[in-house]
Amino acid sequence: MEKIRTAIAGLGNCASSLIQGIHYYRDKNPEDAIGLMHWEIGGFKPSDIEVVAAFDIDKRKVGKDVNEAIFSLPNCTTVFCDNLPPSGVKVHMGRILDGISDHMRDYDEKYTFVPADVPEPTKEDVVRILKESGAEILLNYMPVGSEEATRFYAECALQAGVAFINNMPVFIASNPFWARRFKEKNIPLIGDDIKSQLGATITHRVLTDLFKKRGVKLERTYQLNTGGNTDFLNMLNRHRLASKKKSKTEAVQSVTAKRLDSENIHIGPSDYVPWQKDNKVCFIRMEGKLFGDVPMNLELRLSVEDSPNSAGVAIDAIRCAKLALMRGEGGVLKGPSAYFCKHPPKQFTDDEAYKLVEKFISEDGYDAKEVSDYSSWQGK
Repeated sequence: MEKIRTAIAGLGNCASSLIQGIHYYRDKNPEDAIGLMHWEIGGFKPSDIEVVAAFDIDKRKVGKDVNEAIFSLPNCTTVFCDNLPPSGVKVHMGRILDGISDHMRDYDEKYTFVPADVPEPTKEDVVRILKESGAEILLNYMPVGSEEATRFYAECALQAGVAFINNMPVFIASNPFWARRFKEKNIPLIGDDIKSQLGATITHRVLTDLFKKRGVKLERTYQLNTGGNTDFLNMLNRHRLASKKKSKTEAVQSVTAKRLDSENIHIGPSDYVPWQKDNKVCFIRMEGKLFGDVPMNLELRLSVEDSPNSAGVAIDAIRCAKLALMRGEGGVLKGPSAYFCKHPPKQFTDDEAYKLVEKFISEDGYDAKEVSDYSSWQGK
């Protein structure tokens, strides 16, 4: 089986977990491959993914071998697969733009970025690197709020002719302008804002859908999240949180029986606790009415290692993008975007999204009606 040649923009905790996972499952078989939604997609296993290019801005990563850089500070995620062999791929300097929040420039360098003292690449430089590496897919792992940086790498993907997976809450796939451009160039696009395998948003969605199906009136709810990685430190700048809060809130609102007034729903990152490192703790509260207008409430605490939780989804997204490339299918990938992301162009329930992605993965693909519907919501 050929390799899926992948480039990564942003070599932080999520990229570290993804690359560790590629190697961790190399010696596994389907019977003991715990933690995967799919062992194979189109014949491709996790170990068939190969990182051929990477971009970062931290001096502790730029210039290093990728498989060494993923363990460098400020990365702090769980190490579940160490002693990786050298990849032979050096980390390139990336574009900074708005990739660093101002309050992080003067923070303790143990916890934040230290920009490398080397020239930043131009768009032409990045496009050239992508082409020379043979990359087929570019993953965006920019920090939350990196609007300019995300658009920069999306543009580079378009110019290089590589599929783009937008793991961050900057709206590319769900923006008709960008969706149309990827469709016109017949380049696959998955986005926006990756869901965790079993995280706060997917759990909140499932519970909200359960309320609806069981006839329970949801009156108000909140989701509060704390963590100690650079993502949570970055999000102390509330100005950068607008798209993240919108993405997470809409993911839950889209499955309510009746949309809640804004004053009755609060969803978003809440605080940075350094000693939590990559551990994310989520608190969900839901208040509603049962039969006879009798009140009820539900409270849940969820603790997960944040980055491996998303890597299990990214591994599937990469393989779905590869399938689209093999089939000659461009534009936003409906099923993968709906199932893997919080803010796709069109929201579906998780059951519907699951069926869509399974059909996408199957050899049959989409039927004629679905392709027609798919074109219409892409802005065709």
